[in-house]
Amino acid sequence: MGRIICAGLGPGDPELISVKSDRAIRAATDIAYFRKAGRAGQARRIVEGMLAPNAVEHAMEYPVTTELPFDSPEYIAALAGFYDDWASRLLEISKTRDIVVLCEGDPFFYGSFMHLYTRLLGRVELDVIPGIPGMVGCWTATGQPITWGDDVLTVLAGTLPEADLARQMAAADALVVMKTGRNLPKIKRALAAVGKLEAAWLVERGTMPTERLARLSEVDAEDCPYFAIVLVHGEGRRPEREGLA
Repeated sequence: MGRIICAGLGPGDPELISVKSDRAIRAATDIAYFRKAGRAGQARRIVEGMLAPNAVEHAMEYPVTTELPFDSPEYIAALAGFYDDWASRLLEISKTRDIVVLCEGDPFFYGSFMHLYTRLLGRVELDVIPGIPGMVGCWTATGQPITWGDDVLTVLAGTLPEADLARQMAAADALVVMKTGRNLPKIKRALAAVGKLEAAWLVERGTMPTERLARLSEVDAEDCPYFAIVLVHGEGRRPEREGLA
């Protein structure tokens, strides 16, 4: 009986993959990864050149991504069936050998692998290898600490209703907004409503060669990159304010 190993890949730069994940990926005879149909897949691009020559690749292609509203019954049913099917396929492979599943960022932080994990738990030996969350690579790209002193960091999903976003944003010291994409205009409006738009950054593809860093207020409303995070840095008790600089 084999194992199902989920290797967290970190924010995108292959050099930020942990030693443990790197070792598992290079030794794998079977590698599975999520991707949109017809695309290479971001996870697969990150590990280019790392796979063993004889490794068998299993591309787990989403049946739907942005074609339907994420909370529609059709979207939910399609994704549930997709995860059920791949949980069964991975379980079958693991009967004879280990298989490594790639997951961008950290598998337990908005990672797609969570949906497989809940279906596989108790049915097979699972090994989840943590990864640096994507937001860490993004706030490092800004060259500023995300929090100071006793700042409270709030992490939000851009899929939330606009009123909920604004309410949470107003109470936050430091802020990370995930799942931007088509939600970006709504996120901008919510930040503007609470007076934080001018302090917000958009980081696209953080730590990757195509990284882009921009003030969110200067990003066009129609420019909605999928691999992007919105950040607002905390302004808490900085050392220079306390005579410690």
